[in-house]
Amino acid sequence: MSALAACTALLGQAAVAAEAPPSLAYASIAELQQRMDAGTLTSQALARQFIERIARIDRAGPSLHAVIEVNPEAASLAAALDAKRAGARSRGPLYGIPVLLKDNIDTGDRMLTTAGSLALADAPAPRDAGLVERLRKAGALILGKTNLSEWANFRSSHASSGWSGRGGQTRNPYVLDRNPCGSSAGSGAAVAAGLATVAIGSETDGSILCPAAMNGLVGIKPTLGLVSRSGIVPISHSQDTAGPMARSVADAAAVLGAIAGSDPRDPATAEADRHATDYTRFLDPDGLKGKRIGVVRQLAGAEPNADRILEQSIALMKARGAVIVDPVKVPHLNELGEAEMTVLLYEFKHDIAGYLATRPKTKAKNLADLIAFNRAHAAEEMPWFGQELFEQAQAKGPLTDKAYLDALAKAKRLSGPEGIDAALKAQRLDALLAPSWGPAFVTDPVLGDHVVSGDPTVGGASQAAAVAGYPSITVPAGFAHGLPVGIVLFGAKWSEPTLISIAYGFERHARAWQPPKFLDTVDGAPAVP
Repeated sequence: MSALAACTALLGQAAVAAEAPPSLAYASIAELQQRMDAGTLTSQALARQFIERIARIDRAGPSLHAVIEVNPEAASLAAALDAKRAGARSRGPLYGIPVLLKDNIDTGDRMLTTAGSLALADAPAPRDAGLVERLRKAGALILGKTNLSEWANFRSSHASSGWSGRGGQTRNPYVLDRNPCGSSAGSGAAVAAGLATVAIGSETDGSILCPAAMNGLVGIKPTLGLVSRSGIVPISHSQDTAGPMARSVADAAAVLGAIAGSDPRDPATAEADRHATDYTRFLDPDGLKGKRIGVVRQLAGAEPNADRILEQSIALMKARGAVIVDPVKVPHLNELGEAEMTVLLYEFKHDIAGYLATRPKTKAKNLADLIAFNRAHAAEEMPWFGQELFEQAQAKGPLTDKAYLDALAKAKRLSGPEGIDAALKAQRLDALLAPSWGPAFVTDPVLGDHVVSGDPTVGGASQAAAVAGYPSITVPAGFAHGLPVGIVLFGAKWSEPTLISIAYGFERHARAWQPPKFLDTVDGAPAVP
């Protein structure tokens, strides 16, 4: 019996106070907590609904391939949470709430952590990632792992986002032949499809923001160092971070508050406890009023649907009291790409070896081993695209190389102090605004992704904040031919409260979220009744 079938059977046998009606697939954290506090819903019933929905929609039906593994202990964990609910002294908003984790986040249980690669499928991780420890402490139910672009989209520049050797190709639940974007593709598709209440993604550059935008979600890419990276399969210690993906700003803020904080296993989080807070305090319906928001026109003009929705969003913001400064120039946007890639190649070779050292039961010990594994298992791992990024990284030297140190210094300086910070200071801005990536592109395993993102000479809406290590948030803003389109807000280091306040004020009045219809094509019929 599979883990999915076993969990479904166990949860079906459990004695629960009430059944979870179908509408709760898209219920908010606050709605679910109200029901559980009233005794009309249990975590067991909620988990059963999601597991059954995964079986019906993700495994069968549209076959989204968003969930790579269901937690075989979900039933017992849910029962334990229900038993302790009444006696829990300080229950946070995530108590009993099902959460999915991207499959590059360690769990010290029976589930695997593989980054989508068969090379890491030989043994589970020995310990929870730092953020998972925090989720468990908050009472969250770890429901399973989500599919992703293998190795977080850092194996080949010709990859199809959302594809992994272990999980196959994730599909966008709004239109099934469209791509969910990567690398947190499964996390985005799963939450959009109502397979869990919330999920955790990770980002090096765009891997939370893009799948959130293309799946109609809110995604928060936190300040680097606010959320621990310990126990997360890395690309780059100077850019990697994990963050929440949810259907509302309120839910994303609740998750961020649960996972933020210092962790001795991640030195970058030394200042996190001084900044981490309950981010739901900043859910201000008038969060737009008086905020000075700069429009980065350098990141517009490439995709007409994104531009149209940007203009509508600007009009709404003005109507709700925001001060719009348009345009605002962010210096050096077209100078970041080469330095960023140099940094990522050097750091990946170094950081992946450090991570593999924490997985003693895994045969691969370094990047060279992973390259060899892919060559030996090319039919399973490289049917569509190769591993040229792996090979380029393997050719790099140590982190003491001048080429690396110069590239790192340049990338940080141009993106942060001389880039985002300079733009904010020049116009006394609270945040910067850009269109997202536009509607989802068609999945193409042969030629890879066809992303349209801002000026083709720059990295798009995510790059500057990603390289600087500054926070950003995407919010649903409209639709184009049945496909969601978002806007992206970014700002100074540790400015999550301001961004959340602006995003919530926008969301409250835009009301742009709609559930997916699982269309087969943009003009097709729904695949799920």
